[in-house]
Amino acid sequence: MNPTRLLRRVVYAALALASVVVVLGAYTRLADAGLGCPDWPGCYGMLGVPESDEQIRLAEARYPGIPVEPAKAWPEMVHRYFATGLGILCLGILALAWSKGQRLFIPFTLAALVIVQGAFGAWTVTLKLWPQVVTAHLLGGFATLSVLWWYVLSLRPAIGVIAVPKKWAQLALVAVVLQIAVGGWVTSNYAALACPDFPTCHGQFIPTMDFERGFDFAQTIGPNYLGGQLDSDARVAIQVVHRLGAVIVFVVVGLLVFHLRSRPFGWALGSVLCIQWVLGISNVLFDLPLLVAVLHNAGGAVLLLMVLTVNVALGPNQEPQMQNRNHSR
Repeated sequence: MNPTRLLRRVVYAALALASVVVVLGAYTRLADAGLGCPDWPGCYGMLGVPESDEQIRLAEARYPGIPVEPAKAWPEMVHRYFATGLGILCLGILALAWSKGQRLFIPFTLAALVIVQGAFGAWTVTLKLWPQVVTAHLLGGFATLSVLWWYVLSLRPAIGVIAVPKKWAQLALVAVVLQIAVGGWVTSNYAALACPDFPTCHGQFIPTMDFERGFDFAQTIGPNYLGGQLDSDARVAIQVVHRLGAVIVFVVVGLLVFHLRSRPFGWALGSVLCIQWVLGISNVLFDLPLLVAVLHNAGGAVLLLMVLTVNVALGPNQEPQMQNRNHSR
């Protein structure tokens, strides 16, 4: 097989797997299964989830006070299995690119990301869902997906220049990334339902909020953060900031959609943006249904990749195309 074609197929496979990992991570987090296994990388010291009576007795003897819950342990382990597969593929991409003399910036970036992601995956469990680590782990997953998408775009024929203001497209990308980060902070601090109504919060447009505690990034390491440690006012502050961020993203990306209104891509971007709003509001009005919440996370990933695509298409791709280090074809 042509080396370039083989590398392209592996990158496509990694992109597909990264998409699955992001969705599985969202499901695991939102189903409160992040501590379904109290250790890492195994589960109660085993490669799989303990299910037989003998395995369960052994597991609970190893971890007294932490009963085995297969319904929560399995999502966590499945997520780990898929994440491990993604890590292997990303390291394989680096090996292929190296062996074929291809440019290594993106492959090295991918390899570094998956290694760091593995560490954050372990810390998520060992630090008992410490919000800083959970949020960083989520952002790492989105970053891995984005870099893989960037690699796919660099391996494809030129996608054409999109005539939109470059600074506006960059602003849209920054706004989406920041909103995803705040969304990660919302979910890691269990603030998704801090405001049970919409568009008001507890019947007020300006509710009582504690920003100092809500955005205290020096939270203590040690407590079990399953279910969250913040009081209501702190969680309300986080939720309100997320809502304000959604308005900013809607305006900034909406203007990007306006610039792209003559292209099918612009209509697709606008549709994803509107769907994200509907999903976000539905999370509040319908008491955070698991399916809707997972789709909201997936929609954030799609929105990020679409805005990234616009930025890549603004001009000549800055990542050199597939070529040898000696610039020979």
